[in-house]
Amino acid sequence: MTSGIFVGLSTIDVVYGVDEFPAANTKISARSQEVFVGGPATNGAITFAQMGGEPALVTAVGRSALAGVVREELRRYKVQLVDLSPEFDGLPALSSVTVDLHGNRNVVSANGIRVTTPSAKVDASLLESARIAMVDGHFMEACQAWASAAKPRGKPVVLDGGSWKDGAEELLKSIHTAICSADFLPPGCASREDVIEYLKSRGVANIAITDGARAIHFISGHSSGTIGVPQVEVVDTMGAGDIFHGAYCFFASNGRGFIESLAEATKIASESCRYAGTREWMKHVPVEPS
Repeated sequence: MTSGIFVGLSTIDVVYGVDEFPAANTKISARSQEVFVGGPATNGAITFAQMGGEPALVTAVGRSALAGVVREELRRYKVQLVDLSPEFDGLPALSSVTVDLHGNRNVVSANGIRVTTPSAKVDASLLESARIAMVDGHFMEACQAWASAAKPRGKPVVLDGGSWKDGAEELLKSIHTAICSADFLPPGCASREDVIEYLKSRGVANIAITDGARAIHFISGHSSGTIGVPQVEVVDTMGAGDIFHGAYCFFASNGRGFIESLAEATKIASESCRYAGTREWMKHVPVEPS
């Protein structure tokens, strides 16, 4: 039984460990090179699975040779794939990531702009069995379709708001919980307070704004406040936000409240930064049974 639906981006991330970021028009040698399957919805779904959930990922993969890398990764972590574009034969979205000795990173990605997808269709039976849905705003038509189908079925829809995207205004009509980064700025918004008021005016019930290692600001009904982020020795921040969203969805889908789910997810995401890449933390961070 599927307990979580994750809709959005899947990428192949080529990650280079470097001593320091290269200057313009220079060439450096990397200390390490690894390949991960990434993207907000994908990393969220894999985190959800690692913690004991049964996720389905709605994304565009296609049938190219490199698409097999994505499919194999999802099989490894027991994530069901719903391919938005099974006949697409071009390259999947690729990202080039450099991580320095301090855990800082630079990312160059085509995201999903090259991948063509037909009109999104919602698998009603899959949605019926889910306890929660998360959308990241990539492949916006699919995010809108699944979110609007989830809402009348009483399934809470969580927005991973990394940045404002075209179509987000319509998407917000179906959002129950918005967990946004400091870079998420809707039109006319210039501050965290502006963003919170904007989301409240669109009917979003639970709102949280993250800002890296700084405290998370939240508001839910008459409750508001901050949640401190545990300070750890950072090796790599790659994917920490995605891991945070996946962990939040797991806790929330198992009956934890909004604030408690945020606090528990923050612990998981912070611990993930102690390890390189987006998977190594899974070998070291214990997860509670649901």
